Amino acid sequence: MGTWDTGHFDSDTAADFAADLDAATVEGRTELVRDALVRATGTDGVPGGLDESAAVVAVAAAALVAAQCPGGPPVETVYGPDEPLPRFPEELRGVAVLALDCVLAEGSELRELWADAEGEAGPWWRGVVALRTALAAAVAGAPDPIPAPIPAAIPELSGAVRPSV
Repeated sequence: MGTWDTGHFDSDTAADFAADLDAATVEGRTELVRDALVRATGTDGVPGGLDESAAVVAVAAAALVAAQCPGGPPVETVYGPDEPLPRFPEELRGVAVLALDCVLAEGSELRELWADAEGEAGPWWRGVVALRTALAAAVAGAPDPIPAPIPAAIPELSGAVRPSV
């Protein structure tokens, strides 16, 4: 594994992903990020645990999506993409959360490598959890397309009448 630090782009594989993003068209950059996240979730039909390369690329892709979330951690590395990135669709935030869940799950080769190297409280682990937290907060803060049901009764309002729908 050509990894030299704990950052999201601090490996040969992640740096190669950044170079692929730079070489792609603007539209292609969104598709590369989407593909990396979907591949990590296993929805591409590949059974078994998540391999190290797919996990590394998923973390890098998730970092780019998280950087565009309100209050998301910026990508501050010389190894990330140099070319401007498009605004990613908000639905990629939820896919990124799922991808990071797969990266941190039992059976993920990358998780096992980092757990062996630094335990589950080390800088790499904390960095991935911070990404997931920012993404999950952005997903939770997104407008809900389905209105919440009106509660049948609100105890603190005595005599309240439920509006008819």
